[in-house]
Order: sequence, then structure tokens, then C-alpha cells
Amino acid sequence: MKKIGLLSDTHNWWDEKFAKYFSDCDEIWHAGDIGSMELALKFEALGKPFRAVYGNIDDSRIRAAYPETLRFTLEGVDVFMIHIGGSPGRYERKVQSILLMNPPKLFITGHSHILKVIFDKKINGLFINPGAAGKYGIHKVRTLLKFNLSEGNISDLDIIELHDES
Repeated sequence: MKKIGLLSDTHNWWDEKFAKYFSDCDEIWHAGDIGSMELALKFEALGKPFRAVYGNIDDSRIRAAYPETLRFTLEGVDVFMIHIGGSPGRYERKVQSILLMNPPKLFITGHSHILKVIFDKKINGLFINPGAAGKYGIHKVRTLLKFNLSEGNISDLDIIELHDES
């Protein structure tokens, strides 16, 4: 079993709570719009495997270090991650053929800043957008997710809301 910490759209915002909430995770995944290479290195310094894709705001340093898409299998779960992927019923054109011809069990995207977790019957897989963990954007609450992967299954998904102390 692997416990995954997932976030997106940090837009160069570091919150010490990331280290706290991801301390029990085996891996940390970032679905794009990291914001800076310095921020990416903070995630890598947490000492866990860090998987990330670049987003539309990410510069050439991040684009050189992380790909536009990731496709991998972990604990028997086929995972596909891209920053701009749309959502069920409204997938971006560039991912539609991948999702229909070779659907993953877990499709992760960011960009919208809107937290969504939906089982998509058309691809027979789980769609996740973790919302936004940074302070820049339309969202009112910063979010991140944790879940388990084991024997081809996705389980124990927790939504974590990050509130600022007053």
C-alpha cells in the first residue's frame, strides 16, 4: 500500500502545513502550476518521491524538470496526470483520445482551482482535481488530498482544507 499526498496550483505559495499533512505519505504528487523551481525543491526536500507535471504558469526551469503529462502504474493503479485536462463530460481535446482509447484507473488534473472527485463511468475510472493549495486564484478555500493505492484500488480519500490562522 502507498499513501499519496496530492495537490495542485500552489502558484509559488509554500505553507508549512504541507509538510505536516504529507508527513505520513509515501509519495507527493503535484498536478501543475507549481510556480517556481524553489518551491518544487521544497517539496523534494520533504524526502519523499515527488511526481509533478508542469502547468501553464510554470517557467522553463520547471518545464525542463517535469513533464507535461505523467503516465505510470503504482500499486496496480494506472495513473494519468496533466495540468489542463478538463473534467468528466468536458475533457480537453488533447486528452480525450487517450481517455477513451486507453483509459487510466485514476485521471488527475488541476488548473480549474475547483476540487472535484468523480467516478467517470465513460472511462470506468476516478477523476480527481485536488483544487488549489496556493493563495492565487478564484478559490475561497485551499485544499489538498490524501488517499491510498493498494492492489489496484484507490481508497481512504481525505480532503484537507487549509485555513489561515487569524
